[in-house]
Amino acid sequence: MESKAVSILSKLISIPTVNPPGEKYGELIDYAERFFKSLGLDTEVVEVPKAEVAMRCPECADYPRLILIARSGEPKIHFNGHYDVVPPGPLESWKVTKPFEPVYQNGRLYGRGAVDMKGGLTSIMLAVEKAVSTGLGGFEVSFVPDEETGGETGAGYLARSGRIKAPWVVIAEGSGEDNIWIGHRGLVWFLVEVYGKQAHGSTPWLGLNAFEGAAYIAYRLQEYAKRVAAKVSKYEYDDPRGASPTVTIGGEVRGSVKTNVVPGYFAFSVDRRVIPEEDLEQVKREFLEFVQQVAKELPHRVEVKVTNVSEAALVEPEHPLVKALSEAVEKTIGQRPRKTVCVGGLDARFFVKAGIPTVTYGPGPIGLAHAPDEYVEIRQVVHVAEAYYNLIKQVSGGR
Repeated sequence: MESKAVSILSKLISIPTVNPPGEKYGELIDYAERFFKSLGLDTEVVEVPKAEVAMRCPECADYPRLILIARSGEPKIHFNGHYDVVPPGPLESWKVTKPFEPVYQNGRLYGRGAVDMKGGLTSIMLAVEKAVSTGLGGFEVSFVPDEETGGETGAGYLARSGRIKAPWVVIAEGSGEDNIWIGHRGLVWFLVEVYGKQAHGSTPWLGLNAFEGAAYIAYRLQEYAKRVAAKVSKYEYDDPRGASPTVTIGGEVRGSVKTNVVPGYFAFSVDRRVIPEEDLEQVKREFLEFVQQVAKELPHRVEVKVTNVSEAALVEPEHPLVKALSEAVEKTIGQRPRKTVCVGGLDARFFVKAGIPTVTYGPGPIGLAHAPDEYVEIRQVVHVAEAYYNLIKQVSGGR
């Protein structure tokens, strides 16, 4: 299976499905659909409406967003993965190979998207091929775009479409072969805008410095961050430090344009990460109330906007899906996998919101995602494929 894994994954990497804007999507979908059809699966290609794409990503509107669905029998399990990849970055940073010219050496396959997440797509394809060859059915597959730009026009559209027939979903994102992500944190992004009065730098007394007001609010937000950090989730996390909500200030700033100008406007972003036990509306309310209270101490006008929201998602560790996948993994690698919450965000939220229990399990190491010389361990690609096969066998009653 290793040589087949290298062959399939090399082909997937060589198709540069860079997002944004969404290049070569059709080429990859054609390849994957031919693969599934050759196994006798029923396939369907769904195009996301252009208007919906334009609303989420105007520069992407002229690049078709395609979702591939493949089925065998009455599906009892659904395997999902995204096929888009981030841009490769400076080519001089790539030392082992060029981003879309895959190289296999020392058990690793290098190239953009190797671990995020064409390695996971390869595991799905290998598992399906083995299932068909042994007479198993009862599974469903989807390859979706746009996870790298938020997922609304990929997994989000699929989850809302009602096309998923299986009761459970497994996402092939790179959790690592010995770890199942039973959920992930969410987020709320805020933009804190401070309005003053612009003036010439030689006469600052004629103005009201918006930057100074923003700096004061940012300083006071350290109190809010400490209060938030005191909360601790009851679940295990892949990084224990992620068990508490976090606050990141100033990832994006907007303001004046010249040294000798008293800024009349200044704004900064706040990235508030949310653990599964928290309520998003309560998080918004608490933040807004805190900033409003601080703003009363200032002569400036202060406004807060919510610029992005992403729900946390969770399937309880004792859920039958988690138990079934855990058993399949243990049968494959000889040890019980960890069951953790991912500190970042995943497409799982869309399926969970649609009422479909979803967990994430795929080949790693995920720490190489988006980095130069990205790679995936082929051993993990094969082991994950075997675990998927064991899961198909288990849920179809073919133990």
